[in-house]
Amino acid sequence: MSRSLKYIWIAIFFAVLVWSGIEPKEPLTWFLEVCPALIGVGLLMATYRSFRLTPILYICLLIHCIILMVGGHYTYAEVPLFDWIRDGLGSERNNYDKVGHFVQGFVPALLAREILLRKGVVTAHSWLRFLVVSICLAFSAFYELLEWWVALAVGQEAEAFLGTQGYVWDTQSDMGFALLGAISCLVLLSKRHDRQLSRYLPSAEGGQKG
Repeated sequence: MSRSLKYIWIAIFFAVLVWSGIEPKEPLTWFLEVCPALIGVGLLMATYRSFRLTPILYICLLIHCIILMVGGHYTYAEVPLFDWIRDGLGSERNNYDKVGHFVQGFVPALLAREILLRKGVVTAHSWLRFLVVSICLAFSAFYELLEWWVALAVGQEAEAFLGTQGYVWDTQSDMGFALLGAISCLVLLSKRHDRQLSRYLPSAEGGQKG
């Protein structure tokens, strides 16, 4: 990532973070939702010199952070744009959380793919795809467990964080959207990702077979 892109990335991240923290709908929900973004940025800063990522991955990570912060500001069940979509379609729930879970599969898929390739963990693209999807599903399931543990710890105050909106299959559909996101990432971005990875890998086109 170029120096100018790096500063634009940082400026956008902190601008959205500050906006999201100004009178959020529920302060506890805001904190819980932005925590992953803050932890992620901390890790990116700590590893920037030793393990710099591809530009496409940095952009996807920023989009993921923005989605988290918007959800934290309004709560996932009350994001205005998706209220309008709900009303326009005659739906019963605000589906912004499903966008969040789709991206929860999409972006980690790209991150897992990059790490597995650059660290030489796999030697065949068929196994690469299988492992990436498995990692994303495991991450999604673990996040659902975290939501459960938070709900047990704070009680009713976690209702907005859970965002089920009375939908009995919310947990299963969340993981389903994460699975769809992971598969979509592999289908849509693998070739472009390989081109950017070529500068980091000894064998270029195809993103190295290991």
